[in-house]
This record gives sequence, structure tokens and C-alpha cells, in this order.
Amino acid sequence: MEQLQFFRTEKVSERIIRIFGLTGELMYLVEGNNRSVLIDTGTGVGDLSEYVKKLTSNPITVILTHGHVDHASGAANFDDVYMNHVDDQVYKEHNNLDLRKDYVKSQFKDFNKIKDSDYVKTKASYEFKQLTDGTTFNLGGITLEVHNAAGHTPGQMAILFKEERVLMTGDAANQATFLFDKNSFGLSSYEKSMKNLLLKTEGMFDRILLSHGTGDAPKELINNIIQLCVDIREGNSDDIPFDFMGQRAYIAKKVNEQFDRIDGSFGNIIYSREKIFK
Repeated sequence: MEQLQFFRTEKVSERIIRIFGLTGELMYLVEGNNRSVLIDTGTGVGDLSEYVKKLTSNPITVILTHGHVDHASGAANFDDVYMNHVDDQVYKEHNNLDLRKDYVKSQFKDFNKIKDSDYVKTKASYEFKQLTDGTTFNLGGITLEVHNAAGHTPGQMAILFKEERVLMTGDAANQATFLFDKNSFGLSSYEKSMKNLLLKTEGMFDRILLSHGTGDAPKELINNIIQLCVDIREGNSDDIPFDFMGQRAYIAKKVNEQFDRIDGSFGNIIYSREKIFK
């Protein structure tokens, strides 16, 4: 059987490496002079720990942006892991092996080539260190500052790479922000969260990094998302039906096959009509 390539990389900057996982999820290795930080660990298919050790000789700290299956499932192979414990229940639900397999099967066409031994065993979230708003990691030459970005999940975090003038919103705001899961915020609460994130970081970044797609977004993304919340609330959205793993939701603005907005703006929300005013 042909050997699967679980990961590949591309360079974002001298200090940032983007890692592509099997289902298209994106992780980031940030290299300081003294320590490296790995942001997210993917679906836990393949040994990410061994892969990352070939990319850096520094000790490695892991930051999990949130507890979802495609971001936190590979964390067990690392010793120094941080996560916002508000997402403990999300992590517990999403790191069930059957759910992980269902997700990978839905996203990866060669699913049948994956062996059971390729799945990393998970660990309980109480083994993770607490990640809170304002937590700072000084890696030597580059500083990471963590900010609350709740909505996609209750414990979702964004990360500011201060010297690089980069903000990683990850799944908090992107070209297809999922806001319809039972654990997701309602639209109004999410809008407040994004306004708070922008208040704390505006003027401190020139570039945004994402956890899916190409991984890049214009710096206007958060402003676009906030305006989109207003459009949805005022009835100015397109409301395209969207089904995902048994859940029905609506895409706020029309998109093409690549999920780019037809109107040319960047940033979209897939939401539940029942939670617009929550």
C-alpha cells in the first residue's frame, strides 16, 4: 500500500512555518531563539510530534486554539500543551475516536488507506495547562499574545504574533466561519466577541492567518465579519442552505465552488437562524 504523506509545510516568514494536515487543516510552527510554539495539532492522524521535531531543535510548547476534532486531536504526543479550559466539554466530545474517524472520512478521499495505528491516542484535557486572555509566550525574538475570540466555540482563542504584526484568527473568523454547532455562540454574542478582539488588537497587525483554506486573509477580515453580523440581523444576507455532518445551517453570503464570496469581499458566516439574537 502506498505510504500516506500525513503532513507538508510551507514557509510563511523566517519565523513561521505553516503545516498542512491530512484533511486540509492548518497548523503553525513559530520559531523563537529559545523555544518554539506549535499552534494546533490537527486531527491526530500521523505522528505530528515526530514530524515537528525534524523542523526545529527547540523545546516545543503547544497552543490549542480550541477543542475541535481538527485542531486538538494530535495533542497527546506533546508534553507542554495549553488550552482554554472553557472548551473542556467541546474537546471531550470531539476527541471521541468514532467522531474523529467520521470527520476524516468526510474530508479525506483516501480514508481507507488510514490504519487504526495511524490515529494518535488522546489525553484528558485536565492534563493541559490553562490558556487565558492575555497569556503571553516570549520565545526569544518573537512574542505571542493570546486573546479571547469566543464564538466558533466558547473557548476559542486568537493569537497575536507581536513582532511579526500577524494575527491568527484561526476558526474564530475566516472565509466560512462555522457558527451553528450546539456549542457555538449565537450571532449577537459572537459580534460582541469580535468587536472586543478588534478593540484589543487593532493597529497591531498587517496580516491575518487562518486554520483552513490557503491560510491567509486580508487585515480587514474582522471588520468584514462584524459588518456581516449586522447584515444577517437586518435581513440583508443571502441565506444559502448548508448541511454539515447532519446539521442544517445557512451561508450568509453567496459563494462560488472555492467558497469565495461572489461579491468579492472576504469573510463569511455559516449560522443557525435560531440563534441570531442570542
